[in-house]
Amino acid sequence: MLYLGCHLSVSKGFENMAKEALSINANTLQFFTRNPRGGKAKDIDMDDVARFLKILDDNGFGKIVAHAPYTLNPCSKDASVREFAFNTMKDDMDRLDSLEGKAYYNFHPGSHVGQGSDEGIKLIADVINRSVKPEHKSTILLETMAGKGTEVGRSFEELKKIIDLVDKNIKIGVCMDTCHVFDGGYDIVNDLDGVLNEFDSVIGLKYLKAMHINDSMNTLGSHKDRHQKIGQGNIGAETFKNIVKNSRLNKLPMCLETPNELEGYGEEIKLLRSFE
Repeated sequence: MLYLGCHLSVSKGFENMAKEALSINANTLQFFTRNPRGGKAKDIDMDDVARFLKILDDNGFGKIVAHAPYTLNPCSKDASVREFAFNTMKDDMDRLDSLEGKAYYNFHPGSHVGQGSDEGIKLIADVINRSVKPEHKSTILLETMAGKGTEVGRSFEELKKIIDLVDKNIKIGVCMDTCHVFDGGYDIVNDLDGVLNEFDSVIGLKYLKAMHINDSMNTLGSHKDRHQKIGQGNIGAETFKNIVKNSRLNKLPMCLETPNELEGYGEEIKLLRSFE
């Protein structure tokens, strides 16, 4: 079974978010844990969460994805920015326990802003080790990045270095973003299996837990990160057909982050399901 969904807003409550997902034939979803530009998270209504979890169970949803705010940068030069990342990550992981392990926690590894990737990697691992505990119910996911500026996570090797520095009893994985890996130089259009083989060799496919499904406005290796609607970019519909039919990928939750409204997401989900 394909687990397809999109990015939805939790601002009107978890139950309403789940109902929106059902309205477009989604069986997974992604939401921001708080305002994507940072700030205090909204208080959790446990009755709302209970109704949300029942909808997920009753409708056979796969794992869902909670996305950290974009302002979270655990490898900043600025100690106060790193402390914000620590506090946010710890609070998010504590709060996600209310979802009973049904959500992954995905974040952008950050930008080292001139310190060098090795220093950035050490700082990222340090924030994870301080904020994430073995008793947390959610697995934390490092997102593959396109490599613009001083982003960390532009290569499988950089992600592996972070994983190697994270305490062994912390649950960790990777979310592969199709636009990001393509813009980062991994040719999923002409050699999807080769890219997966490389991921397996460098990191291990057991760490691949979720996917962001996005076409790209840019060409292979551009390191720019501009998402496009499915089939309207340089990755193309045929590649997404190969992805949803690939036995190493098609059991993972796949969340759209394309430039769309709800109706457009529904059309893309319909398209992707037609490829099964």
